[in-house]
Amino acid sequence: MFARQKACAQAHKKNVKGGAAPNHEQKSFLALSQFVLSTSQLRSPPALRHSKIPYYEVEILDAQTRKQICVVDRVHPLSSLLDIKQKVHQACPEWHPSRIGLRLERITSIEGPFLRDTIVIQDLAVSSIVTLYFTDLGQQVSWTTVFLSEYSGPLLIYLLFYVRVSGIYDIEESNETFRHPVVHLSCFCHSLHYLRYLLETLFVHKFSAGHTPLKNMIKGCALYWGFTSWFAYYINHPRYTPPSFGNKQVILALVTFLVCEAGNHFINVALVHQSGPGSRVCFPSPTCNPFTWLSLLVCCPNYTYEVGSWISFAVMTQTLPVGIFAFLMVIQMAQWAKRKHRIYQRKSCHFTSRRRAMIPFIL
Repeated sequence: MFARQKACAQAHKKNVKGGAAPNHEQKSFLALSQFVLSTSQLRSPPALRHSKIPYYEVEILDAQTRKQICVVDRVHPLSSLLDIKQKVHQACPEWHPSRIGLRLERITSIEGPFLRDTIVIQDLAVSSIVTLYFTDLGQQVSWTTVFLSEYSGPLLIYLLFYVRVSGIYDIEESNETFRHPVVHLSCFCHSLHYLRYLLETLFVHKFSAGHTPLKNMIKGCALYWGFTSWFAYYINHPRYTPPSFGNKQVILALVTFLVCEAGNHFINVALVHQSGPGSRVCFPSPTCNPFTWLSLLVCCPNYTYEVGSWISFAVMTQTLPVGIFAFLMVIQMAQWAKRKHRIYQRKSCHFTSRRRAMIPFIL
């Protein structure tokens, strides 16, 4: 009996000893399988949920006749008005985006503000259909073209009068008459003024993508070119008389002119460097350059320097046409300065009331 129990115990011990290895290997395999399944992406990715975008339909109507020009369908909510204008141009090639003016209300006049190109459709939409009124702005030109046309003309016109092209003055009188030094200084100052304008237009100023009607460029060219022809004729005339107070008047006016030209240039450079991306209001702040310190007293120091240049040029030449042109420039610059002064007061948090628009302590 005892021997039989001992034999059974030994047999059971062999069975347990022989079956331990398979059970351990099976557990290791299951653990490894679970680890692989947990780390690998064997599951199918979840289905993407597409959000429903509320596309809009933009209807373009003529502001004069209320006639439908075109309909732009499936417009994305974040589409800008410039995108709408480009699509209108694709549908109606005769309307270039630069000459398309859009409003929310029906206004037949071409004067007044239009919607900016940067406005997105979802900011204008009240329903799924957006109605915009179209106004033809006429032939448009870029601001760079406008300024280059306005400033290159006076430069060339004045030089034609300075060299006394045949047909302008009497040839014999032009050859025999001695030219006063102020005539040469006037040509130098006038050329310097417009050369600075041209170089700043090309390399300093940053113009937006906006345009202006062609008729505005024609008006500006007529003003600058016409006045330049008028006073250049008298300053370079063989019978031109020098200023009443002689060299003292000429030297004082020349120094003032050069100071104003330098100040105008440095203010323009400072405005470009101080304008941040997306900022609509850029107030000229003083820097270590002494020419920019005028911005502590006025909000438009570039206009102040511009007016000073023309007044000093009028004093230096002592010519009535230059005086009339300088007076018109004072009026125009004062209007622009007052407009900017109001904008700075409303939108600039760093603006102080002690600053005047253009003339320190006066205007």
